[in-house]
Order: sequence, then structure tokens, then C-alpha cells
Amino acid sequence: MQETSLYEPVKRFLESMDFAVKGEIGGCDVVGVRAGEPPVVVICELKLQFNLELVLQAVDRAAACDEVWLAAYMSARGKGREHDRRFRALCRRLGFGLLGVGKKGEVELLLSPVALPPRRDPRRRSRLVEEHHRRKGDPSIGGSTRRKPIMTAYRQEALACAAAMADGPKRPRDLKALSPRAASILQNSYYGWFARAERGIYALTEVGLAAITPAAVAL
Repeated sequence: MQETSLYEPVKRFLESMDFAVKGEIGGCDVVGVRAGEPPVVVICELKLQFNLELVLQAVDRAAACDEVWLAAYMSARGKGREHDRRFRALCRRLGFGLLGVGKKGEVELLLSPVALPPRRDPRRRSRLVEEHHRRKGDPSIGGSTRRKPIMTAYRQEALACAAAMADGPKRPRDLKALSPRAASILQNSYYGWFARAERGIYALTEVGLAAITPAAVAL
């Protein structure tokens, strides 16, 4: 059993609360954004069981969002941390919500998040929201940080540019409709996919050609 198996149940739960949910954004397992001005941002961290490491992760994420949730599997024998009064009291004091996930994927609300005084890091929060909006679909399962590479919005745009260049070299402005960042993507060639063919014109490298598999481009 892996942390990624928690993602779909937690995603469904947050979507039922009108959040648009995506996984693995800015190092966070789950990020939900609810439309508004400003938007409401929630982060949920996933672990197979409730433990101190999960709480510490949540403390680190708290400044980047409005609500923090912790999600883990419920103990089969009813002796897990989720039943420990001290653990619940700690999470309540920190303002964290708790979600218990059953073996069949059912989600139980153990503790609702508490509104605490503002603790935001505006720059970090804005980066999360921007990445959430830029990313097409939900290509990365929450809890999959060990699976590289994460399909970020930047990588999606780079793949779109690479796919469009499969038939020959292009200028950045030819790819502007695919990505507003096309110029910097080609010039910086972060993944080694692009090379300058002549002034203002770029071509795919062999590495770039190999990257545009149908499965990768579909994401």
C-alpha cells in the first residue's frame, strides 16, 4: 500500500466541498483551490498512518494556504494516532483538519480545520495558485514525490512545444499560442530538448525527440 492510494478518496472528498483539486504542486501532496476573490486554498498531506512527521509537514505548509488537512488510513484495530486525544488536541491547537480513510476508500471527517490568525506567506501562496491554474488537468497523483519527474505546468508546456517542433525547427513566436513562455522554454532548454539552429530559430535535440512519446504529450 502506498500514499498515492489515498489520493483519489481525498480528492473526491475535497471536490465535494467545491475545491478544484490537483496533486503534487509545490511539493504539496494535494492542493485544492475554490474560486473566489481571493480564492480559498487548501493543502492536504498524505501518509499511510498519522504520525509526527505528517504534523511537521503540515506545519511547513501552513503559511502557503488557508486550511491544512492531514489524511491517513484508519487503524484497523482502532489503536492508531487518530484515536489518541493528545494527537487530536495538538492538531486542533494548530488548526489542522484530520481525514481518516478506510480500506475501501471511504473518508471520515475526524476533525475540522480551525480558522487561526493569518499565517500566510503571500509569495509561496501565489506560486501555488499560479501553478494550479497553469497546469492542464491533474497529471500527477498526490503522494508521488518519489516518482520523477513531476508533470509540472512548465514541463507540460515544454512538451507541447517539443511536439509542435517534431516536423522541423520553429521560432518562439510560432509557439506562443501553445505557451506564453515559449521563448524562455526554448532559450533555457531546461531539459536539454532544444538547441539553437540559427538566430531566432530552434530545433529539437535527440533527447527532445525521445521525450515526445504519445503518453507524455497526452498529459
